[in-house]
Amino acid sequence: MSRIVALTGGTGFIGQVLWRFLEEAGWTVRVLVRSSFRPKRQESSSTTEFVQGTLHDEKPLHDLIKDAEAIVHCAGRVRGLHSHQFEQTNVEGVRRIVRLAASQQTPPRFVLISSLAAREPSLSNYAWSKNQGELALEEAAGFMPWIIFRPPAVYGPQDHAILPLFRWIRRGIGVQLGSDRARFSMLFVEDLANAVLAWLDRGVHAGRAFELHDGKTGGYSWQEVFELVSEKKVWRLVVPASLLNATASMNQVMARIIGYDPILTYGKVRELRHADWVCDNSALRLELGWRPSVMLKEGVRRSLSGL
Repeated sequence: MSRIVALTGGTGFIGQVLWRFLEEAGWTVRVLVRSSFRPKRQESSSTTEFVQGTLHDEKPLHDLIKDAEAIVHCAGRVRGLHSHQFEQTNVEGVRRIVRLAASQQTPPRFVLISSLAAREPSLSNYAWSKNQGELALEEAAGFMPWIIFRPPAVYGPQDHAILPLFRWIRRGIGVQLGSDRARFSMLFVEDLANAVLAWLDRGVHAGRAFELHDGKTGGYSWQEVFELVSEKKVWRLVVPASLLNATASMNQVMARIIGYDPILTYGKVRELRHADWVCDNSALRLELGWRPSVMLKEGVRRSLSGL
């Protein structure tokens, strides 16, 4: 009988890759899904189980984690106008599932997929909520083994956030959302999945947060990304902070009027304009022996070709 891993956020961009990698590694993956979810043919297999529910309901969470050897918590809110929206999912959602897991007779191993934004909680409601979610895990875990991964900008096939920027660069237009002095790390989604598997296989306790990136020490500048991704001369289109803030202001007003959850807010602009999103792999390498395998140029090629 294969081992059971409970997975939240399995229908998202990162979650789908985690799901596939966990199955390929021999795990039975039990996925938390909404009632409206209808599995595609490739998502239905003898090693997949579905539990309908949300992070706000204890009954389905009990069903999700029952007899699980591990939990990979990838679900999270990235859109919203108010701090309480992020808090409900990214803080209280973490606290709820951690408490339930820690109370099991044999607590499972717990992986929290957080964000590098947690390093700068003052920038946005999202960043604050990811930071507080990490603290909620630490406070509620008790003796349960756990680890936190803080990935930077994650990209790959089926990514709807970064991949469009890569496509524009390939067409010769480099849209620059941050300043010239900004530097940032990046990570191919499959390397993140391999890091999760490495921790599950090693059996170490960890009990802390780890940053991880694609191996480019010191991260990238916008110009370096343009040069690595492009196959032709790139015309650089620098979007000024004033335009980003004006767009965010309009977006927030319309969100209040129409009632939708915006992605571009003042807080998100502060995240985009932050000068230092550079990671350090050394602690994770010492802990797990993990090393990234896909640098940006190869990752972009694989992402744009759908591999």
